[in-house]
Amino acid sequence: MPQPPSSAHAAASVGSRTRHDLSVAAAVRGALAAGVSVNMRTMRVYLVGGAVRDRLLGLAVRERDWVVVGATPEELVRLGYQPVGREFPVFLHPATHEEYALAREERKVGPGYRGFTTQFAPTVTLEEDLRRRDLTINAMAEDENGTLIDPYGGRADLAARLLRHVSEAFVEDPVRILRVARFAARFADLGFRVADETLALMRRIVDADEARTLVPERVWQETERALAAADPQVFFETLRACGALAVIFPEIDALFGVPQPPRWHPEIDAGVHVMLALKYAAAHGASGAVRFAVLTHDLGKAQTPRADWPSHHGHEEFGVPLIEDLCDRLKVPNTHRELAILAARQHTQVHRALELRPATVLTLLEKSDAFRRTERFDELLLACEADARGRTGREDAPYPQAAYLREALAAAAGVTLSESERRGLEGAEIGEEIRRRRLAAVAAVKARATPEAAR
Repeated sequence: MPQPPSSAHAAASVGSRTRHDLSVAAAVRGALAAGVSVNMRTMRVYLVGGAVRDRLLGLAVRERDWVVVGATPEELVRLGYQPVGREFPVFLHPATHEEYALAREERKVGPGYRGFTTQFAPTVTLEEDLRRRDLTINAMAEDENGTLIDPYGGRADLAARLLRHVSEAFVEDPVRILRVARFAARFADLGFRVADETLALMRRIVDADEARTLVPERVWQETERALAAADPQVFFETLRACGALAVIFPEIDALFGVPQPPRWHPEIDAGVHVMLALKYAAAHGASGAVRFAVLTHDLGKAQTPRADWPSHHGHEEFGVPLIEDLCDRLKVPNTHRELAILAARQHTQVHRALELRPATVLTLLEKSDAFRRTERFDELLLACEADARGRTGREDAPYPQAAYLREALAAAAGVTLSESERRGLEGAEIGEEIRRRRLAAVAAVKARATPEAAR
């Protein structure tokens, strides 16, 4: 009599076989003794999706999803499962709280990723459920004995490092553009690439104008997860390869083909530069907010007068309304928005820090709110470092500006006025005196960092 997988399985090692939960078995026996109808002769439970994929790749399994075949919602409720799905039956296991979904099929009835009807019944097979999934590597399952069930060649595609669609039904859901791009970013370091035929289907989705039906919340959800990947730039490169970047992120797409001065940017192309900078930020453990700031810091370069190219005077401020529009459209968190706008406005000044007069450096610290928000100022410096080193051949170039500005901030922040020094000063005079002393502290740091400035 097969029973739902156990809480013990959730804690088991990745390679272990599925074991049954005695507490759930007891619940089943209790339900049967009470005369509750539970068709345990046909009910089967399978581990599916990412947990199977990651185990085969030798990666840590972060979460487990299950599919139940041959059961009804009522039967799972009687076994103590808690229903949580809105559009289709998804339940939380009474002991492990992992998600269990009834096997289902989907049929396209309208535009967008919400234009589906869902059919779930005890007669839906595991193979039918797996067929509706996006990629073959996500369409594998394991039974209660740990036996792999792979009807669509997922294991072979893992070996070939291919992200390949399961069926032609792939084109029915525009979210799959985002998901494939995100998996490409997540697994790029393992050598994965999008299969040519799958990329062609992604272009078909874009050409059918389905990408425009994506809701902002889902776009940001997938983007945020992609930004956290080891190679977030691959997400945007994949979207560009299928034409979706121009639809979903037109501000970023507009950077490709925009020239920059070869003296400062050997890669020349502004879009290529942003991708290199994003790659650098990810490689150095930058937060999601920093990565977003790096992604958007140069948006203004597509708005500068073409007659002036490859120069981009004023691109810092030109980029701010573009960042605001992007953040409004996708409902980007305020932490990301604030840092992105700060980086857009101040990255050029940060790059020129060693050339600036002490008064200008102090103004930079003040405009960046560095005295109150030191951690955010550190994030700004990392974003600027990624900008400076995200250039062909400049990946290991020195960036002393960051250490210099940190030292200047520490010196200025250490300025205090004793009670005796405050005597005779009122209101704004106290602030003016503190600023005067901060300026002197910054000037002393500059004299040490650039001795020629003191001559």
